[in-house]
Amino acid sequence: MDKIKLTFSDKFEGEFTSPTGTVAIGSKPGAMKPYHLLFGALGSCFYATFLSIVEKKKLTFSGAEITIDGEKREEVPTTLKRVSIAVVIYDPSDEAQFLRSVELGAKYCSIHETVSQVAKIDFNVRFEYTNK
Repeated sequence: MDKIKLTFSDKFEGEFTSPTGTVAIGSKPGAMKPYHLLFGALGSCFYATFLSIVEKKKLTFSGAEITIDGEKREEVPTTLKRVSIAVVIYDPSDEAQFLRSVELGAKYCSIHETVSQVAKIDFNVRFEYTNK
């Protein structure tokens, strides 16, 4: 398991350091906030899992874009209530197989499964074709 380190000033200003890099966290401009980090972890875990499935199926595409937003509950603890994941897949070789790959990517992504214990997660998948 990787080890991360968080260092803070006496305010909500600090750094998140992992074995592969450092990110500013906190309330200063340009810094990541906790839900930004959570959504980034969710999106990157989903994409890595999705990509391994796509590779096993020998599907091709030219790229993808993932946008994530969410809504917290009003009641305490204010866990997530809803998360929306919008996925754009560029130049897919087989739309039906890509839709199935998105389903499997969500199912086998450990962070998706963790977040889904407290929030409803919706996917919106769109395909776009470039004129290359």
